[in-house]
Amino acid sequence: MAEQVSYTEDNIKSLSWKEHIRMRPGMYIGKLGDGKDADDGIYVLLKEVVDNSIDEHTMGNGKTIEVKIKDGEVRIRDYGRGIPLGKVVDCVSKINTGGKYDSRAFKKSVGLNGVGTKAVNALSQEFAVESFRNSEAKKAIFHLGELIEDSPIEATSKRTGTKITFRPDPEIFKTYKYRMEHVEKLLWNYVYLNTGLSIYLNGEKFTSENGLQDLLESSMDGNPRYPIIHLKKGDMELAVTHSDAYGEDIQSFVNGQYTPQGGTHQAAFRESYVRVIRDFFGKDYDTSDVRSGIVCAVSVKVEEPVFESQTKTKLGSTDMGPDGPTLKTFMFDFLKRELDNFLHRNPETAQALQARIIQNERERKDLAGIKKLARARAKKASLHNKKLRDCRVHLNEKKVRNEDSTLFITEGDSASGSITKARDVVSQAVFSLKGKPLNCHGLTKKVVYQNEEFNLLQSALNIEDGLDNLRYNKVVIATDADVDGMHIRLLLITFFLQFFPDLVKRGHLYVLQTPLFRVRNKKETIYCYDDEEKRAAMNKIGARAEITRFKGLGEISPDEFSHFIGEEMRIDPVVVGRDANVQDMLSFFMGKNTPDRQKFIIDNLRIEKDDAEESEEEQEELAV
Repeated sequence: MAEQVSYTEDNIKSLSWKEHIRMRPGMYIGKLGDGKDADDGIYVLLKEVVDNSIDEHTMGNGKTIEVKIKDGEVRIRDYGRGIPLGKVVDCVSKINTGGKYDSRAFKKSVGLNGVGTKAVNALSQEFAVESFRNSEAKKAIFHLGELIEDSPIEATSKRTGTKITFRPDPEIFKTYKYRMEHVEKLLWNYVYLNTGLSIYLNGEKFTSENGLQDLLESSMDGNPRYPIIHLKKGDMELAVTHSDAYGEDIQSFVNGQYTPQGGTHQAAFRESYVRVIRDFFGKDYDTSDVRSGIVCAVSVKVEEPVFESQTKTKLGSTDMGPDGPTLKTFMFDFLKRELDNFLHRNPETAQALQARIIQNERERKDLAGIKKLARARAKKASLHNKKLRDCRVHLNEKKVRNEDSTLFITEGDSASGSITKARDVVSQAVFSLKGKPLNCHGLTKKVVYQNEEFNLLQSALNIEDGLDNLRYNKVVIATDADVDGMHIRLLLITFFLQFFPDLVKRGHLYVLQTPLFRVRNKKETIYCYDDEEKRAAMNKIGARAEITRFKGLGEISPDEFSHFIGEEMRIDPVVVGRDANVQDMLSFFMGKNTPDRQKFIIDNLRIEKDDAEESEEEQEELAV
């Protein structure tokens, strides 16, 4: 019989603002992480502070923001109006306190909940705020959200503005590290959306003259099919073109806030764009034909926006403001007026756009028969029973992707079997590859349907018609840490970059790290991911340590695998650098051999003693 638990007045507790944030940090900043992913908590802390400085700039106060990150400490200084000195402590330590409740002071802000800097304060080991205003200054210092120094107001000669310094609490953000590629992308987005603003990161200047046009030019792979269409008026800015790539690459923003999960504004744009294009050409083109290959950045300013979470990654508002039109109406009216006029004034661009649509239409019709056969093959192969060991809740009640779901792509039955037995059956699924995938660089999408492995993988992910119905939030490549495993990893990454680049760009693709060594004695077992960790483990355990070198995932037992795919799982995101051209990169590494690639292989080749007998071809793939 279950033990009866008493329920009295003693069970009722009231938490202070900082206690609640520290107990439930996910409610305020999403996942914690260690800094490997762009949406990890330490970047949300940074963003919450910078957002306030951006709001000041948007209201016409301050053109410069300085960001310094060193040894885990972050310092942000703006030159806006500064926090009113009598409210400095309240603004960073009292929930539901801030100037953004007064729409006269902040009409179109992203921080409307009065939480941002309070969460940063509560989750920081050290937090200091300084405000400079009307030749006076005020400073307050906190430790774990507790006020430890409240300095009096004093005279100053410093320029007006606010400076906040914080160090994330290592007890909450364990072994965290700021990765500059994530920080730089965040700051570039800010300056693209705020022309005239300069942000300095450790002295390096970030600025943009042409807004979203600069964003598209910096992020596009290859050349656009026609010159970027850049439209800007009032509360709307748009930069759009088409590329030769598959899928849709749409980056959306609300009040200067990047919304990687889209939302109502992005849905309104996608629908309105198709309607306007159909009206302009007088053709009832298929939706997929109009949008396939589109590369776009769209920004809208909304009064009192409502986001679906505190991290503000997805917009939920349906209107432009309390007294404004719906987002759909606003978006359609803007495109009907500005885009339609642009295409009439630029017939060559209109002709190139239509040519891309017609090409998409022709390819879609050519693939129709192949798709039908491919779906039949997938069904016959009993995909969800043989190739895919699915998880139980990859879809929630709303039929959208569950943010905690993961799909492991493994090689061979032994590795697949070990991961399958060790996984969390609720949120982790396993897809088993059969042999090495095809090198699909330079091939058309027809190969996705003709190749059984690609067809089944596409079906498992449910991405045939785009990422809207992607069944897993994380897609993790889990291959052996040897030459063949590296080769398979490269072939899979090539597949996704070639046909589903959105999957990579939106941060869904990862590579699983598995230990290379096991160091143990009768009392302790330590798993090591490189030689340095192995040496440290040997020093800790002592000379009588037993050392095992894992050659493949199949050698790791299910019991051991549970350590590597649980809470302490190490996964590296597949990140496309800002200056990287995907098609050029794929051509260099996965295309025909060239003298340049041969030189790269020779300059970068690393061979372990155990691999000395590997073939020249395998060594080449290892170098790549």
